[in-house]
Amino acid sequence: MELSDLKIFKAVVDEGGITKAADKLLRVQSSVTTRIKQLEQNLGVELFIREGKRLHVSPAGRVLLDYAVRLEKLAEEARSAVHEQSPCGTFRLGSMESSAAVRLPAPLTEYHRLYPKVDLQLTTGKSSPLARQVLSGDLDAALVAEPIATEPFDYEPVFVEDMVLVTRIDHPPIGPDSSVPSTIIGFGHGCSYHRRLEMWCESRGAMPTRTMDLASYHAILGCVVAGMGMALLPRLVLEAFPGRDQIRVHEMPAGQDKAETLLIWRKGAGSLKIDALLKVLKAGSSAETAPKRLVVGA
Repeated sequence: MELSDLKIFKAVVDEGGITKAADKLLRVQSSVTTRIKQLEQNLGVELFIREGKRLHVSPAGRVLLDYAVRLEKLAEEARSAVHEQSPCGTFRLGSMESSAAVRLPAPLTEYHRLYPKVDLQLTTGKSSPLARQVLSGDLDAALVAEPIATEPFDYEPVFVEDMVLVTRIDHPPIGPDSSVPSTIIGFGHGCSYHRRLEMWCESRGAMPTRTMDLASYHAILGCVVAGMGMALLPRLVLEAFPGRDQIRVHEMPAGQDKAETLLIWRKGAGSLKIDALLKVLKAGSSAETAPKRLVVGA
C-alpha cells in the first residue's frame, strides 16, 4: 500500500465518485478505478459499497479513511520539516542521568522557549547503551561521557565535569598510598564513570572485590552515606543532594579529575534541531559559575 493509493482513495471519497476524483487528480477514470480495485485486493476488503454507478464508503473504508487523512497530514508535515528554516518535529535526545539531573533543566527550558515547534523527548541511560541507540536510529543525539568510541559519530564537547571520589564522611583521606575500598558503587557496565573508577583502581595496582550497580544517583549517594562503598561522580551532582554534609569528597589525581561530556549523533546525520541544542548548551555552559566546593579529603 502506497501513499499515492491512499490519496486516490481519499479523493474518491471526498468527491463522491470516480469521475470527479479523476478530474481532480488529473487522471483518466480507468486509472482511478484500477488503483481502487488494486487497493481493495491488497487489503482484502471492499472499501466501497457499489450500487450501480454510485459508490458508498463501506465500514472498512471508513476505518481506512481515518488513517488516510492522518497519513496525508503527516506526509505534509514531513515535507515542511525537511524544508523548514527553523527546528521542528520530534527530537529524541538521550542523556546520562547526571547531565539530565543537573545540566539540562535550564537549557531544555530555554530550548522549549526558543523552539516551540520541536517535540523534545528525553531518555536517560548509560553512555554505551545511549551511543548504541544513536547508531540504531532510536535516538537522534545523546549526551555521553568519555571514554567512548567516537569514530561512528559526529560530536561536540559541551561540558567538562569535575570528577571526585566520594565516601562516608568518617572515611580516612584517600592518598597515593591508601588502599582501594573493597566496594565501588555506580551504574555498572556501560557507564563511563564506572569504567573511570575501575581504571583508577587499576592504576593503583588493585581492584575492588565487589561492585554495586544502582539505577540513580540518589541511590548511589545514599549507599555512600551508609558507608557501603565509594563512588566516582561529577562534583556538581552533590549540590542537589540533601545528605551532602554526610559525604567526604576526595580529589582525583591531576589528569584523571576531568571528564568531557559530548553531544554525539550519527556521522552525517546532523539537523537543525541538533544545531539549536548545541547553541543552547554552549550558551548555558559559558554562563555558568564555578560550583561551590564541599568537604575535601587531603
